[in-house]
Amino acid sequence: MTDVLVTKYYRSALLSLYHLLIEADGHVSSKELEMGEIMRVHEGIPKSEFENLITSIRNLPGEQVLEQCINYLRKTDLNHQVKCLAWLSLIANSDGFMDTTEWALIYRIYAKELKLDLAEIMKKQRELSKTCLDIKVSMY
Repeated sequence: MTDVLVTKYYRSALLSLYHLLIEADGHVSSKELEMGEIMRVHEGIPKSEFENLITSIRNLPGEQVLEQCINYLRKTDLNHQVKCLAWLSLIANSDGFMDTTEWALIYRIYAKELKLDLAEIMKKQRELSKTCLDIKVSMY
């Protein structure tokens, strides 16, 4: 599989899961939106690509989107999978706490579907957290 295709799968899964996550608890916080923007900038995703993908899935059933995301992530490598889950954790915690519905989504993906190591996700989350601060400072 080409790097371009892996990147496409990763980005599609990341953005779709971001949308599912911020909608999971029925309340989208400004902190989650801000962290989503930081993620977009960090990942080098053009704003138009971000908005187009979110618009294209907005009215689809969540379970359908989730299954597609899991299939996409299975087509990527371990590093992309871990990074995706690290982003989801950062976003879920950005408003000060992780709602149980957000945790259930993250747990389902990393533990049940992809069988990822939580320690690796936490390590990547710490790495991303450091660069997020730099991006946030440069945004304002």
